[in-house]
Amino acid sequence: MATGTAASYPPPPPYYRLYSDYITDPDSAPPPPPPIEGAYPLYGSTYTTEAVLPSLEDQGVRQLYPKGPNIDFKKELTSLNRDLQLHILELADVLVERPSQYARRVEDISLILRNMHHLLNSLRPHQARATLIHILESQIKQRKQAVEDIKRRRDEAQKLLKEAIQILDGQ
Repeated sequence: MATGTAASYPPPPPYYRLYSDYITDPDSAPPPPPPIEGAYPLYGSTYTTEAVLPSLEDQGVRQLYPKGPNIDFKKELTSLNRDLQLHILELADVLVERPSQYARRVEDISLILRNMHHLLNSLRPHQARATLIHILESQIKQRKQAVEDIKRRRDEAQKLLKEAIQILDGQ
C-alpha cells in the first residue's frame, strides 16, 4: 500500500455561505443574476445576445445572389445548386487533367456552399414561425377533439341517468 499525501478536493466556492439558511428558509437565497444583454466576451471572442444573422460581407465572403429584402429563395437556391453541380464537375475534370490546379475550384465550391448556407439560415425565422403555427394548430385540434369527447360522454351519461330514472320510476 502506497503511503504519502493524497490530493484532497478543493474547498467549495465562498458563495456557498449565501445558501446556509436555505433549508429552513428557501426565500433566503439570493436571486439569480440578470440575463446578459448586448455584447460579452467568451473564450477570447466577442458575442452578442441579439439574434441577428450577420451578412456575408461581415463574414468576409462574397455574396453571389442579389442583395435586398425581396429575395426569391427558391430561384436563388436553385441557381446556386446548379452552379455547385457545375463546379463539382469542373473539379472532377481538373483533378483528372491538371491535378495541381484544384485549389481554385475547391475555393469556388466553398464560396457557393457558404452562400447556400447563408440563404438557408435566412429562412430560419420563417421556419420557426411555421413550426409554431403548426404546433398551435395541432394543440387547438387536440383540444377541440377533447371537448367533443367530453360532450359525447356527457350526453351518454345523461342518457344513462334518464334510463335509470325511468327504471326507478317504473318500480
